[in-house]
Amino acid sequence: MNVTAPVEVKMRRITAADNAAIASVIREVSAEYGLTADKGYTVADPDLDELYQKYSQPGCAYWVVEHNGDVVGGGGVAPLECSEPDICELQKMYFLPKARGQGLAKKLAQVALEHAREQGFTRCYLETTAFLKEAIGLYEHLGFEHINAPLGCTGHVDCEVRMLKAL
Repeated sequence: MNVTAPVEVKMRRITAADNAAIASVIREVSAEYGLTADKGYTVADPDLDELYQKYSQPGCAYWVVEHNGDVVGGGGVAPLECSEPDICELQKMYFLPKARGQGLAKKLAQVALEHAREQGFTRCYLETTAFLKEAIGLYEHLGFEHINAPLGCTGHVDCEVRMLKAL
């Protein structure tokens, strides 16, 4: 008899204990897609190893996704720096291959957007790259629209895909 144990998937707010695990996920996925620090992608962010501290600030939130107790993805929202106060940014949405195709990124993005609405934001911005076709499809499905110029000062100069959504 072959009995398969049920897979437990859980989404929850980040804790300080998650810092190393989610940074590892971001680095692994970035390497998979060739998103290197020298090109200004997320792996170059100075706060990558301290996401709990970053997302503990007012208006910010970050969620991790666990698969059988292991962090396999995450994403967050924060005020868009150097921008109008009603604009937030969907940030650092990364999922390992085993967590893809299950609707987890969609669910996390929906939770993040609802949180942003509750915080008083009326628009949500994001930047990504054309290499991440699945992500772009998800964002389009969620109602994000392509815009021509960057907003704020994210520092991600090689993220050539910019999108905005009314909340």
